[in-house]
Amino acid sequence: MPLLASLANLPGSREFHLHVLVSSPRKHSNLYPFASQPRPRTYLQDILILLSEQASPDARRLFVSAIEASVYHIPSTSSAIVYVSKVDSTGQATAPSPTSTLVRAFLSYYANPSTRPLSVDHLWVHLFARAQNQLCAWWKRQFTSVAEELLNAETLSTRLYYMLPGLGELEASHLLGHTSCTSASSVTWVYGHPYSQIDVPLPGVTAPHIGQIIPWFDDDPKARFIDEIAYTTEADGVKSPERKRPRIASGLRVVEEEAQDKVVDKKDAHSQKEEQATKALRKVSVSEFWERMSFRQECIAGAITGFFVMAVSSGSPQAMARSEATPLAPQPGQVAPQLIKRVLTSLMTGHEFPTAERAAWSTKVLEESIRGLCDGLRTVSVANVGVHVAGSDRSTPEPSLTCATPQTPPPRLVRLKHSVADASPNPFPEPVTSLETYNAFVYGSLAVNNPGLPRKTPAESGDDGKPKVTVLTVRRKKRVKP
Repeated sequence: MPLLASLANLPGSREFHLHVLVSSPRKHSNLYPFASQPRPRTYLQDILILLSEQASPDARRLFVSAIEASVYHIPSTSSAIVYVSKVDSTGQATAPSPTSTLVRAFLSYYANPSTRPLSVDHLWVHLFARAQNQLCAWWKRQFTSVAEELLNAETLSTRLYYMLPGLGELEASHLLGHTSCTSASSVTWVYGHPYSQIDVPLPGVTAPHIGQIIPWFDDDPKARFIDEIAYTTEADGVKSPERKRPRIASGLRVVEEEAQDKVVDKKDAHSQKEEQATKALRKVSVSEFWERMSFRQECIAGAITGFFVMAVSSGSPQAMARSEATPLAPQPGQVAPQLIKRVLTSLMTGHEFPTAERAAWSTKVLEESIRGLCDGLRTVSVANVGVHVAGSDRSTPEPSLTCATPQTPPPRLVRLKHSVADASPNPFPEPVTSLETYNAFVYGSLAVNNPGLPRKTPAESGDDGKPKVTVLTVRRKKRVKP
């Protein structure tokens, strides 16, 4: 596993256990829900990466890092989009934390054409950095490191964009510049959006309104804002119902005409909604869209948030050896999308990692559940397993892994424009995993035995060996004598 190999040089002695779940491709029609028909055919894959750590062979495993992402493949434009929806850590890792190294390895794996599992000419990475342990400065450092690795490739063109809603370029540069990259870095960042540039072709179709060039992701503030612009066409967002047509006759003829009118009215209403949505989106330019994003509640909640985009384009078309088969054909090691949803739902709703005891129990249950699901078990019962509380004979039962349903709701209001592109069934059945699949593709372990972090110098510590603390004093204003 390339991700596992990237952890080999981390300081200290410990053993890493990595689980990588990648779903089989499936058709997806909501990446550009407001694009004109026919929409570009898109294929979606879910990715869930879980990393646990073991301080010694006799110690318990503790989950330390997790990555959730989605990969969108658009063959018509030879493009792919990697949307990183969440990166989190439990705080149970040994210093230094492997989260940064794991994230950089994941981004490099898809950004580098030599390791990328998709044969595309253009790759885009999108991220919305929230105020939940996803600091903008931290993310900018990760993207900078990945871009620096790609500078040696002469055939690659890399572009980096970022925007902090509500802040100007000078403010954002001052806020992140001194903490995001070193002065020797040759990576150039552009403060703004990538939807007006022409160096790297956009994944969607070239169109005059924002609904056809800005991708739509689940749980993304851009998508929610596009929905509001498209469907809130009146001043108060409410429109009066249309007047009904009067009856012109009686009997069977009236019934037939009413049935025909209902079909026509439904088609007309659907066409009108599409036309209204298109008109509303055409009125908002890309620059105006991003300016208005600065006033959204998600971007002005008191913490700094940011949008980051990395575009990697190949100078020459990539070989199509890996994409000769249909994009829907499952590849070795891929799992069913429902399996990832089960694990992710259990992780988000049934487990916590506040202490080492809780983290050890949750790690054991989740790792055994993943192994059991890959081995063909339909249910994994964990109801009889409890967490022992120190100093008490009581134990807290935990919910079953498979009781919860997937948490992600369907896209809001996009169903009003639901495309028929996905009507055709997938000709390939969902992949059937086995214990061999688990051992060969899903799970891997790596033991490292490297020197630890260097100790702090006397200048960084006090005379007693404790960290030096700088005490700030209040500067009093001198009074002017009369």
